[in-house]
Amino acid sequence: MLVLTRKLGESIAIDDNIKITVVQIKGKQVRLGIQAPNDTKIHREEVYVAIQEQNKAAIATTSDSARRVSKMLKP
Repeated sequence: MLVLTRKLGESIAIDDNIKITVVQIKGKQVRLGIQAPNDTKIHREEVYVAIQEQNKAAIATTSDSARRVSKMLKP
């Protein structure tokens, strides 16, 4: 993991098309601004984890449903 120190108003560049800027520091919270292409998905980690869990559950449900339908269609 790369750890960088930035001050208010300073930025970090990732590749040629992503820029992260420290917008505000208030107590223990840091507000970040992120400039990235529209097709770049950006989520808070807890939201990303929830999305991944829902995707896994959907896949499992689809597989179970497909098996049940397959059994019902067999003579």
